[in-house]
Amino acid sequence: MLRLVIQLFPVWAIALSVCAFYSPAPFVSLKAAIIPLLAFIMLTMGLTLTPGDFRHVLSQPKAVLTGLVLQFSVMPVVALLIAILFQFDADLTLGMVLVGCVAGGTASNVMCFLAKGDVALSISMTAMSTLAGVILTPLLVELLAGQVVDIPLAGMMLNLLKIVLFPVLAGVLINHFFSNVVKRFTPLLPLFSVAAIVLIIAIVVALNAATLPTIGPIVALAVVLHNTTGLLLGYLVARQLGLPEKSCRTIALEVGLQNSGLAVALAMKFFAPASALAGTLFSIWHNVSGSVLAAWWRKRSRDAQPLPAQPPQEVPDA
Repeated sequence: MLRLVIQLFPVWAIALSVCAFYSPAPFVSLKAAIIPLLAFIMLTMGLTLTPGDFRHVLSQPKAVLTGLVLQFSVMPVVALLIAILFQFDADLTLGMVLVGCVAGGTASNVMCFLAKGDVALSISMTAMSTLAGVILTPLLVELLAGQVVDIPLAGMMLNLLKIVLFPVLAGVLINHFFSNVVKRFTPLLPLFSVAAIVLIIAIVVALNAATLPTIGPIVALAVVLHNTTGLLLGYLVARQLGLPEKSCRTIALEVGLQNSGLAVALAMKFFAPASALAGTLFSIWHNVSGSVLAAWWRKRSRDAQPLPAQPPQEVPDA
């Protein structure tokens, strides 16, 4: 039952977003809660990690390095190119770039499990990209969007320390020293994260309620194109490098599914509400596309399994 509730994340997100669109006032008043909610999500992520997840990086350096390079090259550049293609204004361009420059999302770990990928690799890659993103995300945003909007580089790095690095490390330490207690709540952690993300999405929808009917569809199309490109290039590049099929699936999901909640939080903290729209729509869409792709890969894995050997026919006595 719990897994079904989590898998229906897009449904809950759309339902609450509709409420926020038609009755924005209660959600607008919660604007200040976005940063604490994201910090809480990062804490729950840390509670699912152990020091061993970071050590696992050493066992598959090629796969991890491939994922990290693609994460912080393909997604940022493609985001900027799509924004230029669609002739977005400064706020929407910044929103796309923010989504492209953040680390992989925790949703990739769940999708990887459903896709029969390498879950240990997925968790390790998410952890490493999250830590690397504390430095790389502000630098990449400055590099790609600094000509369009003034980027508060130092402020972004400081906030990433507060809302990403410290909560994740706190979660890892709590899980390490109090693992017996944490295990009791582990099944509920994804549910807590989903609830927090759904509420963040609804708040941003409320803040953009006036402009959403005009700019929403084109931003949604850009988000779909961005996500699809990340999934496709992640898989194809990994295949070209000769990585195993399970690793290819894992890297594709890790590259294509972004921590869009972080992009939303940064947009709301430092820029205009419109710059949070891409992250909001990405949060909904990448769970839909990831679920569909994972289901397809899971079916392919099941179909590819050899049939059990038939017992030899008993030959009747002559």
